[in-house]
Amino acid sequence: MSNPTVINVVGVGVYTPEEAIELVSRAGVKKGTMRPDKVFMSAVSAGCLLSFAGAVMVSVTAAPWYQENAPGLIRMVGGLVFPLGLVMIFLTGADLFTGTNMYTGVAALHGRLSVGKMLLHWFLCFWGNLAGSLFVMALIFGYGGVFKGGVYKDQVIYLVTAKQIKPQFHEIFLRGIGCNWLVCLACYLGMQAKDLSSKIVGMWWPIFAFVSLGLDHVVANMFLVPMGLWLQAPGLTISMYIWKGIIPAGLGNIIGGAVFCGGYYYWMYIFRQPEITVDGAYYQPRPREDEHTLQVYRSGDDIEHRANGGGQNSSMDRVKEGDSSDRSSQTC
Repeated sequence: MSNPTVINVVGVGVYTPEEAIELVSRAGVKKGTMRPDKVFMSAVSAGCLLSFAGAVMVSVTAAPWYQENAPGLIRMVGGLVFPLGLVMIFLTGADLFTGTNMYTGVAALHGRLSVGKMLLHWFLCFWGNLAGSLFVMALIFGYGGVFKGGVYKDQVIYLVTAKQIKPQFHEIFLRGIGCNWLVCLACYLGMQAKDLSSKIVGMWWPIFAFVSLGLDHVVANMFLVPMGLWLQAPGLTISMYIWKGIIPAGLGNIIGGAVFCGGYYYWMYIFRQPEITVDGAYYQPRPREDEHTLQVYRSGDDIEHRANGGGQNSSMDRVKEGDSSDRSSQTC
């Protein structure tokens, strides 16, 4: 009787933690070197998509009795539906300010992207996210009158009061750290998974956690707080939103994403460690147009392709920028 075949299923369908942060770094390079106009429009799209998720959360949590008697339960309901926003952003490859804090931050730490390009990407993503959020808030939900009365208006005012008016500056700042720590962890888990369903499941639960805990996401608030201003929430002003909303939440999100999540995994798996392969390929930066020789490293074997070599090298393997970084087109 022959011995049964033993199949090792550990790691099937996922990248290792080392490979996942390597993919984050490659994605950060790809994001940081995109044309500025494309970055901005991609960020506008992300702001629009996250605004739809915020509106869904407002709708499903508009339950005054539960807010009064079972606030934890209603927070859980909001946490279950809000992740659809990040999933749509991730799967469409749109650019979210809070996500790029990790992606381009890791690429900069890795020495693959300049700090200037990183900061430019952050700048474009922030204003693009704001433009997209305000567009959807005003056009669809403001002029559309979706939340203009009844329990829905009351819910918007309730959330704005709880998230913007009552908390102190330092409280919003610290909540922002925790929020983007979890958001970027969701992006990291999305990069680690190889199949669609695993990506969705991996991303869903960290987002569920930050919403259920009532933490502050600067881009999510770009829909919620302006919606409160549109509905004339008592005590809410634009100057308050900028000083006690955008600034502390934005700074906290940067630290949570770039340091607590991206910086940690960079230090654990990339800093002073051997170069990491993904799907058997090392990272290879895009060659300059005037380069005549491109060195491609694949699984430790050197393959030399000479651009002026004519047809004699036409059958040689070629690895484009980052090879597996093409998988990183699905990012947030």
